Amino acid sequence: MAAREDVVALQAEVALREEQLSSLKERLAAALLAEQGAEPERLAAVPPLPPKPALSRAEILRYSRQLVLPELGAAGVGRLGLVDYDVVEVSNLARQVLHGEALAGRAKAFSAAASLRRLNSAVECVPYVQALTPATALDLVRRYDVVADCSDNVPTRYLVNDACVLAGRPLVSASALRFEGQITVYHYDGGPCYRCVFPQPPPAETVTNCADGGVLGVVTGVLGCLQALEVLKIAAGLGPSYSGSLLLFDALGGRFRTIQLRRRRPDCAACGERPTVTALQDYEAFCGSSATDKCRALQLLSPEERVSVTDYKRLLDSGAPHLLLDVRPQVEVDICRLPHALHIPLKHLERRDAESLSLLAEAVREGKRDTQGGAALPLYVICKLGNDSQKAVRILQSLSTAQGLDAVTVQDVVGGLMAWAAKIDATFPQY
Repeated sequence: MAAREDVVALQAEVALREEQLSSLKERLAAALLAEQGAEPERLAAVPPLPPKPALSRAEILRYSRQLVLPELGAAGVGRLGLVDYDVVEVSNLARQVLHGEALAGRAKAFSAAASLRRLNSAVECVPYVQALTPATALDLVRRYDVVADCSDNVPTRYLVNDACVLAGRPLVSASALRFEGQITVYHYDGGPCYRCVFPQPPPAETVTNCADGGVLGVVTGVLGCLQALEVLKIAAGLGPSYSGSLLLFDALGGRFRTIQLRRRRPDCAACGERPTVTALQDYEAFCGSSATDKCRALQLLSPEERVSVTDYKRLLDSGAPHLLLDVRPQVEVDICRLPHALHIPLKHLERRDAESLSLLAEAVREGKRDTQGGAALPLYVICKLGNDSQKAVRILQSLSTAQGLDAVTVQDVVGGLMAWAAKIDATFPQY
């Protein structure tokens, strides 16, 4: 028993030392870059992989269950490039299983590469700790045979698609939101590209990401495995299953279904007969949204129609009469709320729900009793991140005097409750 305990303790010590060594190597690499004055946009040269005529005895043993499949044989990835500008956050851990609690705050690309090296030291993992940009994307894509798009924003999807079309690379694209996911393969063997299916980006305010809408970690795992399978089949020469079709996954219903996508468009701006996208462009301007903003901050209102959390806290402390309207869904209000806020979900305002508007009008009448000389009652709107609150302000501004809202001035709180938690009240939960 004592010998077994010694083995476990030594294994834990080795794992700890390996993690410390990996961290030191990352710090050394960063220091060398700083010493050389390297530009973040510049990609380091990566030599071609040497040819591998045969598998070693150890590799045959390791991959034996795959090797006996006559349809597949020896298929694998010799070099894997990992692109991510972000750092590991605690909220990532439920679904991004390559990272662990001890890695919070470290670069995701370095963290993922270190985890993959521990799983298989024979695979070369190349981390790129930077945002994918039009200046680097084409050079980067040309270095690899297959591209997997795991991004969560529209500008990056257009950027990756156009780079793959220009470089002649297939693109395996997957995404997940709430309890649903989807996967397809673009630009493979004459199939459509992303622009064939979506010639124009959707309005920025209609796009929901995981921070806004939530996602179940298992769903991303299912889609990630399917994405890896499509990459493997392309690399092995078997061809993908979802070129020209879209696989939809419904986790709550436990169902998969496939829909046919439109064919490759002859007039497609990227892969058509006379393409107009001959170089990578400014995709954030094209889509009207940011590729690196985790909170996907919208700008629907003018500065005069908005107030900072600091200014709102100052007003709250002054005791000045006002009304705070929380427009988050009920499930988020159940997580945390400001006790003095009136709750009416944005969806109720969007459909002009009579009961909700009556509740709001009554609250306004109550608040007006405390104002001086018939002054307008300040109405502040708050949500999680400051996006839905802007939409709500626009709706409230459009309501007629019949709703009893003609005696209010409406502003939204910039950054929402997450800004409140970060800047005003450190005890307020972040989610």
